[in-house]
This record gives sequence, C-alpha cells and structure tokens, in this order.
Amino acid sequence: MADTSSLRYTTEHEWLAIDGDTATVGITRFAADALGDIVYIDLPEVGATVAAGKVVGELESTKSVGELFAPLDGEVVEVNAAVIDSPEIVNADPFDGGWLIKVRFAELPADLLDEDGYQALITGQAE
Repeated sequence: MADTSSLRYTTEHEWLAIDGDTATVGITRFAADALGDIVYIDLPEVGATVAAGKVVGELESTKSVGELFAPLDGEVVEVNAAVIDSPEIVNADPFDGGWLIKVRFAELPADLLDEDGYQALITGQAE
C-alpha cells in the first residue's frame, strides 16, 4: 500500500483503509516511530464489538505502552495474527503488513482526517 492518499486518519495516529463497510485499521508511521521498537501487541478477538474512542488493544515497545483506540463503532471481523507473532512488522511496514484489525461498520465518523489534515496534525506535534 504505497499510496496513502486514500486513507483516513484519527487524531490518535491510526489509519483506516475503507473498503465498502469494512475498515482496515493500523497505526501510522509517526505513531510507530514514537513508540520505538514494538515487542508485544494485544488486539481484540474476532467478533468483538468496538466503540469509537474506546481502548481496544495495546502496543508495547521497549520504551512505552501505547493504547489502540477504536476509530469507529463496529465489529472486529479480522485480526492480523502476523503482527501478534512478529510485532516488529508494525515498525517496519505500518501501512501494509503491519495492519492490526479489520472492523465492519455501519457509519464512518465525521471527524476522520484526510492525508493533508493528518500531516498538519503531526507537523504541529513534531515541533
């Protein structure tokens, strides 16, 4: 997924790739870099109901623990087992192999950012 221009982003540094009524969710390069070397990932199970803004998982690194927030309401329909077995994939490839969960949803939140909006957000945080 070299082209990230069609993705939507949250202010919690998650990205969403929308395909019909399913969103693939991961963390951004900015978040992966801020966490450092990720060593453990805890994700919800398939079938779990998630609510926008609520914590649904954890990403532990050598220097901190980051929480994964649900970017929208829905049901988890797939979990990326590869990142549970090899968490370093998220650092190496956050936008492709490092996706975390897929969520079936009824409605997209209105507060998702486009790529320009997200770049403006992280530019402000990096200073």
